[in-house]
Amino acid sequence: MVRRRDVHLDGETLGIPCGQFLLTTSQENQWAGPMSFSPDSRLTMKALEMAWETRGKSGGVMFHSDQGSHYTSRQFRQLLWRYQIRQSMSRRGNCWDNSPMERFFRSLKNEWMPVVGYVSFSEAAHAITDYIVGYYSALRPHEYNGGLPPNESENRYWKNSNSVASFC
Repeated sequence: MVRRRDVHLDGETLGIPCGQFLLTTSQENQWAGPMSFSPDSRLTMKALEMAWETRGKSGGVMFHSDQGSHYTSRQFRQLLWRYQIRQSMSRRGNCWDNSPMERFFRSLKNEWMPVVGYVSFSEAAHAITDYIVGYYSALRPHEYNGGLPPNESENRYWKNSNSVASFC
Protein backbone atom coordinates (compact mmCIF):
# COMPACT_ATOMS: atom_id res chain seq x y z
CA MET A 1 0.00 0.00 0.00
CA VAL A 2 1.25 3.47 -0.87
CA ARG A 3 0.63 5.86 1.99
CA ARG A 4 1.70 9.07 0.28
CA ARG A 5 -1.55 9.12 -1.65
CA ASP A 6 0.16 8.05 -4.83
CA VAL A 7 -1.67 6.08 -7.49
CA HIS A 8 0.11 3.91 -10.05
CA LEU A 9 -1.96 2.70 -12.99
CA ASP A 10 -0.90 0.57 -15.90
CA GLY A 11 -2.25 -1.85 -18.41
CA GLU A 12 -0.90 -5.08 -19.75
CA THR A 13 -1.88 -6.84 -22.95
CA LEU A 14 -2.68 -10.50 -22.32
CA GLY A 15 -3.34 -13.10 -24.98
CA ILE A 16 -6.23 -15.52 -25.34
CA PRO A 17 -7.12 -17.73 -28.34
CA CYS A 18 -9.54 -15.21 -29.85
CA GLY A 19 -7.11 -12.29 -29.59
CA GLN A 20 -5.56 -10.04 -27.00
CA PHE A 21 -7.11 -7.90 -24.29
CA LEU A 22 -5.86 -5.16 -22.02
CA LEU A 23 -6.10 -5.43 -18.24
CA THR A 24 -5.82 -2.25 -16.22
CA THR A 25 -5.29 -2.18 -12.48
CA SER A 26 -3.94 0.09 -9.79
CA GLN A 27 -0.81 -0.32 -7.68
CA GLU A 28 -2.87 -0.82 -4.55
CA ASN A 29 -4.50 -3.82 -6.26
CA GLN A 30 -7.58 -3.62 -4.10
CA TRP A 31 -9.64 -4.04 -7.27
CA ALA A 32 -9.34 -5.53 -10.69
CA GLY A 33 -9.67 -2.80 -13.26
CA PRO A 34 -11.63 -2.92 -16.47
CA MET A 35 -10.61 -5.27 -19.26
CA SER A 36 -11.21 -4.70 -22.95
CA PHE A 37 -10.34 -6.01 -26.40
CA SER A 38 -9.91 -2.44 -27.64
CA PRO A 39 -7.61 -0.43 -25.39
CA ASP A 40 -8.16 3.30 -25.62
CA SER A 41 -8.47 6.37 -23.39
CA ARG A 42 -11.99 5.37 -22.33
CA LEU A 43 -10.67 2.15 -20.80
CA THR A 44 -8.01 4.06 -18.89
CA MET A 45 -10.54 6.66 -17.76
CA LYS A 46 -12.83 3.87 -16.54
CA ALA A 47 -9.94 2.41 -14.52
CA LEU A 48 -9.26 5.79 -12.91
CA GLU A 49 -12.97 6.29 -12.16
CA MET A 50 -13.13 2.84 -10.56
CA ALA A 51 -10.07 3.59 -8.42
CA TRP A 52 -11.58 6.95 -7.43
CA GLU A 53 -14.87 5.37 -6.38
CA THR A 54 -13.27 2.36 -4.68
CA ARG A 55 -10.32 3.96 -2.91
CA GLY A 56 -11.86 7.21 -1.79
CA LYS A 57 -12.34 10.64 -3.20
CA SER A 58 -9.57 12.84 -1.93
CA GLY A 59 -7.52 15.60 -3.46
CA GLY A 60 -3.76 15.90 -3.38
CA VAL A 61 -3.16 12.56 -5.05
CA MET A 62 -0.19 12.00 -7.38
CA PHE A 63 -0.89 9.78 -10.40
CA HIS A 64 2.07 7.85 -11.86
CA SER A 65 2.04 6.24 -15.31
CA ASP A 66 4.10 5.76 -18.41
CA GLN A 67 3.78 8.10 -21.41
CA GLY A 68 1.29 5.96 -23.29
CA SER A 69 -1.32 7.72 -25.41
CA HIS A 70 -4.01 6.58 -22.95
CA TYR A 71 -2.47 8.76 -20.25
CA THR A 72 -1.60 11.75 -22.42
CA SER A 73 -5.00 12.16 -24.07
CA ARG A 74 -6.86 15.37 -23.41
CA GLN A 75 -9.91 13.52 -22.04
CA PHE A 76 -7.80 11.62 -19.51
CA ARG A 77 -5.91 14.72 -18.39
CA GLN A 78 -9.25 16.54 -17.95
CA LEU A 79 -10.47 13.71 -15.71
CA LEU A 80 -7.33 14.02 -13.59
CA TRP A 81 -7.95 17.77 -13.34
CA ARG A 82 -11.58 17.21 -12.31
CA TYR A 83 -10.46 14.84 -9.54
CA GLN A 84 -7.66 17.25 -8.51
CA ILE A 85 -5.02 14.61 -9.17
CA ARG A 86 -1.53 15.65 -10.24
CA GLN A 87 0.07 13.63 -13.02
CA SER A 88 3.61 12.25 -13.04
CA MET A 89 4.88 10.34 -16.06
CA SER A 90 7.91 8.15 -16.40
CA ARG A 91 10.70 9.12 -18.74
CA ARG A 92 10.54 7.62 -22.21
CA GLY A 93 11.82 4.07 -22.25
CA ASN A 94 12.26 3.94 -18.48
CA CYS A 95 10.06 1.27 -16.94
CA TRP A 96 11.56 1.84 -13.47
CA ASP A 97 9.49 4.97 -12.87
CA ASN A 98 6.37 2.82 -12.70
CA SER A 99 8.08 -0.25 -11.27
CA PRO A 100 5.29 -1.18 -8.81
CA MET A 101 3.01 -1.93 -11.76
CA GLU A 102 5.72 -3.74 -13.71
CA ARG A 103 6.31 -5.90 -10.61
CA PHE A 104 2.60 -6.62 -10.23
CA PHE A 105 2.21 -7.81 -13.82
CA ARG A 106 5.33 -9.98 -13.47
CA SER A 107 3.80 -11.60 -10.37
CA LEU A 108 0.47 -12.12 -12.13
CA LYS A 109 2.12 -13.85 -15.07
CA ASN A 110 4.55 -15.96 -13.01
CA GLU A 111 2.29 -16.91 -10.09
CA TRP A 112 -1.17 -17.21 -11.55
CA MET A 113 -1.58 -17.31 -15.30
CA PRO A 114 -1.51 -20.77 -16.83
CA VAL A 115 1.37 -21.36 -19.25
CA VAL A 116 -1.11 -22.18 -22.01
CA GLY A 117 -3.11 -19.02 -21.32
CA TYR A 118 -6.83 -18.71 -20.85
CA VAL A 119 -9.46 -20.23 -23.11
CA SER A 120 -11.75 -17.19 -23.13
CA PHE A 121 -12.04 -13.59 -22.07
CA SER A 122 -14.57 -14.61 -19.40
CA GLU A 123 -12.23 -17.23 -17.93
CA ALA A 124 -9.36 -14.72 -17.88
CA ALA A 125 -11.49 -12.01 -16.28
CA HIS A 126 -12.67 -14.30 -13.47
CA ALA A 127 -9.25 -15.82 -12.80
CA ILE A 128 -7.45 -12.48 -12.77
CA THR A 129 -10.07 -10.91 -10.51
CA ASP A 130 -9.68 -13.87 -8.13
CA TYR A 131 -5.91 -13.36 -8.15
CA ILE A 132 -6.08 -9.63 -7.43
CA VAL A 133 -8.91 -9.58 -4.89
CA GLY A 134 -8.67 -13.04 -3.34
CA TYR A 135 -4.94 -13.69 -3.30
CA TYR A 136 -2.66 -10.75 -4.15
CA SER A 137 -4.37 -8.22 -1.88
CA ALA A 138 -5.73 -10.51 0.82
CA LEU A 139 -3.17 -13.29 1.31
CA ARG A 140 0.10 -12.76 -0.57
CA PRO A 141 2.89 -11.42 1.66
CA HIS A 142 4.63 -8.30 0.35
CA GLU A 143 8.17 -7.43 1.33
CA TYR A 144 7.33 -3.71 1.03
CA ASN A 145 4.68 -4.12 3.74
CA GLY A 146 6.92 -6.00 6.17
CA GLY A 147 5.65 -9.36 4.96
CA LEU A 148 1.97 -8.43 5.28
CA PRO A 149 -0.62 -8.61 2.51
CA PRO A 150 -1.76 -5.16 1.30
CA ASN A 151 -5.21 -5.42 2.92
CA GLU A 152 -3.74 -6.23 6.34
CA SER A 153 -1.08 -3.53 6.03
CA GLU A 154 -3.70 -0.95 5.15
CA ASN A 155 -6.00 -2.02 8.01
CA ARG A 156 -3.14 -1.66 10.49
CA TYR A 157 -2.15 1.70 9.05
CA TRP A 158 -5.67 3.13 9.45
CA LYS A 159 -6.09 1.58 12.91
CA ASN A 160 -2.83 3.20 14.05
CA SER A 161 -3.77 6.50 12.40
CA ASN A 162 -7.09 6.56 14.25
CA SER A 163 -5.36 5.72 17.55
CA VAL A 164 -2.93 8.61 17.13
CA ALA A 165 -5.73 10.97 16.08
CA SER A 166 -7.86 10.11 19.11
CA PHE A 167 -4.86 10.58 21.42
CA CYS A 168 -4.22 14.14 20.19
